[in-house]
Amino acid sequence: MNEMDLRPNIRLLLVDDHTIVRESLRDLIQREADIQVVGEAGDGESALLLVRQLAPDIVVTDISMPGLDGFELTKRIVREFEAVRVLALSTHLDRHFIQRMLDAGALGYVNKSAGRVELLQGIRAVALGRGYLCQECAVMLAKALGQADHARLGRREVEVLKMIAQGNSSADIARQLFIATGTAEVHRRNILRKLDLHDVAGLTRYALREGLITLTEG
Repeated sequence: MNEMDLRPNIRLLLVDDHTIVRESLRDLIQREADIQVVGEAGDGESALLLVRQLAPDIVVTDISMPGLDGFELTKRIVREFEAVRVLALSTHLDRHFIQRMLDAGALGYVNKSAGRVELLQGIRAVALGRGYLCQECAVMLAKALGQADHARLGRREVEVLKMIAQGNSSADIARQLFIATGTAEVHRRNILRKLDLHDVAGLTRYALREGLITLTEG
């Protein structure tokens, strides 16, 4: 492995109102050769300023914070900074909180009781634009969900939706399902239309929220 291989390529901003939590997370994350903590914030307003100044790839944020909380912070980031992705890191292991964060625009959710490995998997998955739920959250969410809107999709459309949410391109899907790339594109357009969604990020959050995918490792 040469020096170029060790250069950090994921620029990360930490947001948590507890200094000791930020310090612990920074020490843990900075051990990884491919991730660099470029800034820290203790509240949502400060985080927004740092996103504008530092242009991180990922914001890892708590939910319960004074002033601008994690829900509103995530909405603002997604609305104002197209290239910045959000991973929620919270003590709340509750379907309502997970769904609200995904609806706000977060691509992943990790409970603070999860281990180091799951947090790093989440960071790397979200950096690639993939959805991620820690195992504890995924199991809880899957148990809580019943039949949802995806019942209106055909069997093959559900299959394609899962593959899109896992980061596969239309060409990848066509190759794995032994169909034409054009057919995969038609499925993609039909899924977006039926679910009234507009992009891959929306499909990914939908698939996570509805329990169609539970865990995507980077």
